[in-house]
Amino acid sequence: MREILGRRRRLRYRRKKGPNQLETALTCAAEWDWPVLPGVGPKAAGGNSPEGSGRSGRDRGRGCACPDPECVVPGAHPFDPGILAATTDERMIRWWWSNRPTAPVVLATGGRAPCALSLPAVAAARALAVLDRMDMRLGPVVATPTRWSLLVAPYSLERLGELLFVKDCVPSSLRFHGEGGYLVLPSSETGSGQVRWERAPLPGSAAPWLPDVEAVVDALVEATASSAPESGLYPPDAGGGSRLAY
Repeated sequence: MREILGRRRRLRYRRKKGPNQLETALTCAAEWDWPVLPGVGPKAAGGNSPEGSGRSGRDRGRGCACPDPECVVPGAHPFDPGILAATTDERMIRWWWSNRPTAPVVLATGGRAPCALSLPAVAAARALAVLDRMDMRLGPVVATPTRWSLLVAPYSLERLGELLFVKDCVPSSLRFHGEGGYLVLPSSETGSGQVRWERAPLPGSAAPWLPDVEAVVDALVEATASSAPESGLYPPDAGGGSRLAY
């Protein structure tokens, strides 16, 4: 009986513990040299949406804690402090998360930190399957309920412009998160839901390996061009266009 009760206590402790945002922030900053800062986070559970916002009762409590009732990235962006405050300073990070322990961990992309390419979640899942069949080596992949982001080595806006200039086409839904941008990291909670690793960094690595942006863009363009209906990238009723590019 004592053994069963002890097991229950351990299970209760594990359930209460939950994700440790401070630990995540310190790993990024101290071990990987990635500058981070706390995100604004989602609206408190049970919070009422402003009148006339058009949100249903089912969506209440899932909006953004910022003042914008129409925020397009609820809970998943910096607010106070702003993006320029991102740092690798351990003391500052401890102070931030001691005051807001559940705040999302936001990575300031570019510079010495990773950049990212993101696609809508369904298209990204299909893209990863195609890239795996192409034996394309990928770095960490961050997944939210709406979009997946493939982390890549830092790139400049000039290099990105040159890379895209020579392409006949790229997936229309592809977004680039470079210098001056940001990305919410696992296991943060945002207004659209939980952020998780679809492809997690290898444990024990000094810093996650990151592919070159050109290699990933080239692979995505090739995957888009070759996504025939029999590849599994199309639903049965799709037309002739690629399902990676919606």
